Amino acid sequence: MAISGTESQSAAIKVPLLVQNEVEFVKCDCCRLTEECTPTYIAKVRDRYQGRWIWGLCAEAVKDEIFRSSERIINTEETLNRHMNFCKKFRSSTPPPNPIEHLISAIKHLLHRSLLVVVAVVVGGGGVVLMMVEVVQ
Repeated sequence: MAISGTESQSAAIKVPLLVQNEVEFVKCDCCRLTEECTPTYIAKVRDRYQGRWIWGLCAEAVKDEIFRSSERIINTEETLNRHMNFCKKFRSSTPPPNPIEHLISAIKHLLHRSLLVVVAVVVGGGGVVLMMVEVVQ
């Protein structure tokens, strides 16, 4: 079945144009990394983290800390304070010579660590050996 030019035009789906939102620069309250985001997104993140702006990698670290704290239940605010204190301890008073390379290296190191799994192996005599195994995908 052939469709004439007028039929194909009338069957076209109209997609509304996306409105270009304004963006703002906002600095992470943990690591001081500056990010460009929309005001709506900034408000959502601040609602989630008690008025503090936390960028994605720090937010993942907070979630991971909550997950790892299996010995007792801790809330988001306490976990966020732990992460902020950790960042303050390791924040340099002067920026690295090449901050972009430094950030890429830090993220590479973090990703590499997340691909390592600790495996416990029971050996003869009841001893346990811990091994680091890299997950290959």
